[in-house]
Amino acid sequence: MAKRFEDLEIWQKSRDLCKLIYKTTDSDLFNEDVNLRHLLRNTSGLVMDNITEGFERNSNKEFINFLNISIGSCGKIKSQLYRALDNEYITDEDMNTAFSKISQLSNTITDFIQFLKKSELLNL
Repeated sequence: MAKRFEDLEIWQKSRDLCKLIYKTTDSDLFNEDVNLRHLLRNTSGLVMDNITEGFERNSNKEFINFLNISIGSCGKIKSQLYRALDNEYITDEDMNTAFSKISQLSNTITDFIQFLKKSELLNL
């Protein structure tokens, strides 16, 4: 089991997603809709933050709760990306790249939740 949240694969993947979202929203096109840029950046950061907070709670039950919130935030990013695509702030390629990372992350988090449900390591 990881001793630090930074060691978790799900946290590392969420960090990669956050970096991608920041890079994607750094275009001049988002200057027209700074609120959407803020929402995308904030939501991607929340995925990382919820993984971290859940890990720091030292309880499988609470960790799983925060991981489920992270999965929900992944879905929220997808919805926000659709708005960006519909307003032509991003390309289909940008969308597909982000969706691929989001799907991989969501699946990895789901697998980790299943692991935690079977583990007693963090049940305090």
